[in-house]
Amino acid sequence: MELPEYLKYSEEHLWVRSGNGRSVRVGFTEYAADQLREVVSIELPSVGDEVAIGDVVGEVESVKSAGDILSPVAGVVTQINDDLDANTDLVNDDPYGDGWLFEVELGDDDGVDDLLDADAYAELIES
Repeated sequence: MELPEYLKYSEEHLWVRSGNGRSVRVGFTEYAADQLREVVSIELPSVGDEVAIGDVVGEVESVKSAGDILSPVAGVVTQINDDLDANTDLVNDDPYGDGWLFEVELGDDDGVDDLLDADAYAELIES
């Protein structure tokens, strides 16, 4: 299972990648995508939404289950992956690339320092 070292991870199986300045991109880990199996629908936050760590920002439904998407960081949503409207398979096929979910411009207490590195996340999913 792929766990890129340059990403941070949440205990809710989302990855966070730093972008330009205070912007981050968020998506499901490969582990989460494997657990979901085939994603059939996904609801994402709206651009401009203010999110706090742990806020429900969307919902994912797969052939196996349905669940909430919890924000791993705090800030303002600046972009969502519109490609997922027409092609939810991207979440399963390319979770660290084209299957990303949304971007956030981080606030002051953004929570990034509290996220897991790849080794700590690997320990989490192995236990």
